[in-house]
Amino acid sequence: MTTLVTGGTGRLGRHAVDALRAHGHAVRILSRRPGTDHVVADLDTGDGLAAALAGVDTVLHLATSRSKDIGQTRRLLDALAGTGAHLVFISIVGVDRIPFGYYRDKVASEQAIAASGVPYTIIRVAQFHGFVSEFLDAERRLPVTLVLPISAQTIHLPEVAERLVELAEAGPQGRVADLGGPEQLTLRAYAQQWQEAHGIRRPIWTLHLPGKLMKEFRSGAHMPGLPGAGHVTFRDYLAEEVTR
Repeated sequence: MTTLVTGGTGRLGRHAVDALRAHGHAVRILSRRPGTDHVVADLDTGDGLAAALAGVDTVLHLATSRSKDIGQTRRLLDALAGTGAHLVFISIVGVDRIPFGYYRDKVASEQAIAASGVPYTIIRVAQFHGFVSEFLDAERRLPVTLVLPISAQTIHLPEVAERLVELAEAGPQGRVADLGGPEQLTLRAYAQQWQEAHGIRRPIWTLHLPGKLMKEFRSGAHMPGLPGAGHVTFRDYLAEEVTR
């Protein structure tokens, strides 16, 4: 099976590429720059997409720009039309409920894929362990740790990559069940575990913010619910992270 990966040089993309190769896939990485197993193409303009897709069975669309996902998705769909290739698209849990610009773009991409006639699978995934860790690391120089009064159900990147390989091999399924980690923790609990792992002791303060955005996060709209599909906990992830 030949699989093209957009965003294959990103954090999730690198894990997905490794997992695909481990399962025997011939992998092409879509990139604007030449490199090992790279095919040069541009999702912003569409240049090179037709050639990049020649002979491809499946596309993992992992590329994200934070501001123009829908444009890139539409150009990819145009190039995929008539090829018969299966498109696997990763989205985010709660994108249809949380009023955030980046999420609205993801919803638009989901809708464009579903209406395109291209064989597809869409999976919404919870935030990655590393997202929370980076958020807390950014506060390292502050005298206190600031958190919001919400919970999260984060998941380990390699486990997401393995699920993407399963979906690539299973064929088109439409939208499948959301994917999240093995536990739901408050952000305060995440912060406590992060501080313990890094040998840091300082106060943790909770910020209470108004608005519909925070209301939806407090409601748990961004979590798929338990039991989660992942097995690696945030504490497990931290133990690995601090020994690197």
